[in-house]
Amino acid sequence: IRHYNYDRDIYGYRTPRVFELPDYSPEELANRNANPNLLRLVQMYRVHGHRVADLDPLGLTQTEKLFQLDPNRYSIPETGKTFDITGIVHVGKSKDPSISREKAPVELILAHLRQSYCGRIGFEFSHIPNTSERRWFAQLVESYDKKRFSEDEKRGIWQLLAKSEVFDHFMAKKFPQVKRYGLEGAESMMIILDTLFRDASMAGVHDTVVCMPHRGRLNLLTDLLHYPPTALFHKVKGNAEFPEDIPGSGDVLSHLAISTDLNYGAQKPIHVSMLHNPSHLEAANPVALGKARARQMYLYEAGTERECYLGDRVMCIQMHGDAAFTGQGVVTETLGLSNLPHFTAGGSIHVIVNNQIGYTTPAMNARSSYYSSDVGKMIGCPVIHVNADYPEEVAYATSIAFEYRNKFRKDVIIDMIAYRRMGHNELDEPAFTQPGMYQNIRTRKSVPVLYEEKLLSETTIKSKQEIDDFRTSYFAKLEKHLESSYSYKPQHIRSYSDDARQADTLKGKWSKMTIPREAVTEADTGVPVEKLKEVGIKSVATPKGMVVHPRLQKFHIDSRISKVEQGTKLDWATAEAMAFGSLLLEGNHVRISGQDVGRGTFSQRHVMIVDQQTERTTIPLNNLSPSQGKLEIANSSLSEFAVLGFEYGVSWEAPNRLCIWEAQFGDFFNGAQIVIDTYLSSGETKWLRQSGLVMLLPHGFDGAGPEHSSARIERFLQLCDQKYNVLDTSQPDNPNMHVANPTTPAQYFHLLRRQLHRPYRKPLIIIGPKILLRHPQATSDLGDLAPGTTFRPVLPDPSISDPGRVKRVLFVSGKLYYELVKARGELGVGEDTVAIVRVEELNPFPTARLAEEIGKFTGAQDFVWVQEEPENQGAYTFMQPRLDQLLPKGHKLKYHGRPPSAAPATGISSRHKVEQERVVKGAFRDI
Repeated sequence: IRHYNYDRDIYGYRTPRVFELPDYSPEELANRNANPNLLRLVQMYRVHGHRVADLDPLGLTQTEKLFQLDPNRYSIPETGKTFDITGIVHVGKSKDPSISREKAPVELILAHLRQSYCGRIGFEFSHIPNTSERRWFAQLVESYDKKRFSEDEKRGIWQLLAKSEVFDHFMAKKFPQVKRYGLEGAESMMIILDTLFRDASMAGVHDTVVCMPHRGRLNLLTDLLHYPPTALFHKVKGNAEFPEDIPGSGDVLSHLAISTDLNYGAQKPIHVSMLHNPSHLEAANPVALGKARARQMYLYEAGTERECYLGDRVMCIQMHGDAAFTGQGVVTETLGLSNLPHFTAGGSIHVIVNNQIGYTTPAMNARSSYYSSDVGKMIGCPVIHVNADYPEEVAYATSIAFEYRNKFRKDVIIDMIAYRRMGHNELDEPAFTQPGMYQNIRTRKSVPVLYEEKLLSETTIKSKQEIDDFRTSYFAKLEKHLESSYSYKPQHIRSYSDDARQADTLKGKWSKMTIPREAVTEADTGVPVEKLKEVGIKSVATPKGMVVHPRLQKFHIDSRISKVEQGTKLDWATAEAMAFGSLLLEGNHVRISGQDVGRGTFSQRHVMIVDQQTERTTIPLNNLSPSQGKLEIANSSLSEFAVLGFEYGVSWEAPNRLCIWEAQFGDFFNGAQIVIDTYLSSGETKWLRQSGLVMLLPHGFDGAGPEHSSARIERFLQLCDQKYNVLDTSQPDNPNMHVANPTTPAQYFHLLRRQLHRPYRKPLIIIGPKILLRHPQATSDLGDLAPGTTFRPVLPDPSISDPGRVKRVLFVSGKLYYELVKARGELGVGEDTVAIVRVEELNPFPTARLAEEIGKFTGAQDFVWVQEEPENQGAYTFMQPRLDQLLPKGHKLKYHGRPPSAAPATGISSRHKVEQERVVKGAFRDI
């Protein structure tokens, strides 16, 4: 049973409307009891009918003969008997159960059940835990007045199918060596998406966020989403997708994206955002979910949609391949977020384009489940299987899926069973490994051709000449676009200037953002002291009558109020609250997610306070001012990959939200490495899409063992595009992301505020504290946060009065600084003998500040990088080649720390103490 330790008034706690059908009437219950055998047979059709449905267009799946569907098993004759079906099965055209037939002959009942559950559409909904949802689904399937498509609608379906096939044929002829991942064999995917956009638009949805893999992507972009074919062909020929003066690496053809408006005759066009995707299958799923959620919340925050439930105006569509849906764990993780109050987007529609093969791997080797969609059952997700050879059935199945999602605001899966006419790409030979399957495929008529023949037989299409004319006309249109592509050049959405460059990605909410030339590391992020005091005190203010845990009252609330009033010895949690609160008062929003972030892994944050008697929760920072922004505390599931991807999607939606993902321990990011590699570190370079996402990664060697000691600083630094020749001024310092290791609460405060106080957004990796959270020396005063103060990439040694007397300079980053300072005092190292310089921001490399600091030590004999991480880890390998360039002639940076190691740290506490003492005290040896 799921219980939430939340007040439902907490900001961001969003749940769908509850829809319940009334229970069976006494008459219906009596009739169900009077006809138990018929009831059992009907239930068996609902549960097992899909297993004998005509779902496989290739006919390779052998249909079972199920004894569960044999009426004789239930002593029901197949002819000659009439049953009272009240409350048992709904035979009739209307969805309204009150006007269903009350009696029906057994012949009609059996025919109706077979038609409803064993045709070219198979339904799985009996596993749904909610009784009302199951009953609603059964009534809909059994009584749905099946849509009769008009001639115009049929022609629309045909034209979309034909355009897709013509596009593939055109690409094959003009670019035979290009891997285009065409849609041949699965053209009905276009019908699914067109139907979804149409139904959603007519239901009042204004925005859809779509993510999809490579298969059929180009077809969808050009044939439905208005991606200019000229621009596409320009890219196909090896050119960049954005203006040449815009810095960026670009991405491959099958990762292109678009935002467009589609008009289906509703009051407002529906906006479709097709997201960029990396090559790693399914990684885009949580990104799309996060962006969809953030877009709906944006409408809520703007005040225009106060009565709007999640999903009313924004819908998420996630496209999948059959092998990937089963094989990629991020699918399961993302499904696990779908109904969580701080992650739900009001129901996603999942579309599996089921090729019945993964690359060259058949289903028997690709999954252990019966269907590729079975993982969706973990969240009680209904599944609609449909044969892709029948476009009208595909459209009908899609409308049912949308109707369910729109009613219950939960996820639903469409499993469109198709085939792949070519290999994994057009240059493959699939018959090497699947000769039987491809002998079958190569003798089959295509889906568009089969549908054309159907419409010809119905006289919806009057002649074969009409078909040929349409196809020839579209081919000629593509030919003209190809000719235009030779002179095509991508354009800015506004003219280029030295002060601002803006690509197509920077518009709408992002229109005030620019592509920077140089990194801004020292912005004025100070806040008036009186405002800081107000925020600090209000950050622990609880409602009258709330019963607070006595330890929390004493050590968190009373302690914070005292420190704020005195203006000294502010700890990390207080500085963080002040950063959050000051940003909120400026009208920005803040969202922090991760495991246990409300309390904090180390019981330090307590930004949400729980009443000890009622368990009602309050977030004091949301009660600062009526006009403030909002703080959302999203305690997440035990997921890293999906949750980090989700937050990245949130950060893509609008630049005025500080988005933070905090790992329980720094090493937990390992589970989300794919998001870091393919989105966080390279998304802007590939796609010109900015993100200001912050990752908080607790780090520090304190005896916690091999994993929880290290946030793997070296991995993030390796992903940074910082130049090696730091003295080369011809190369600008415009990093792909920032990596910082702050040692004071004030530095942390300024880092957070800096994220929203620059005219662009960059990811920020904060190597966060553990021990320093309560370290008596790691505190700040209010003056360190006041106007005129800023983040400082390098902190000089405050104890050095005469830099010229210094013999050894120790460069250090992170909490080791405090241990070195303590050891220097205990060892009686002479005054002004050893300087300890803190590098607070590792990337971008602080060349000017470090050069300035090094220049002070005119008599220094040794320059040493000291770290507690092993030599092959930590920041040393990043810092050494760059620091060497700044040292006086004849000097080379020395290393002091742990030797190289396969594991980040020892798990033996006694050995840890010995190693740490050797690192700390050894830094002062021979001085």
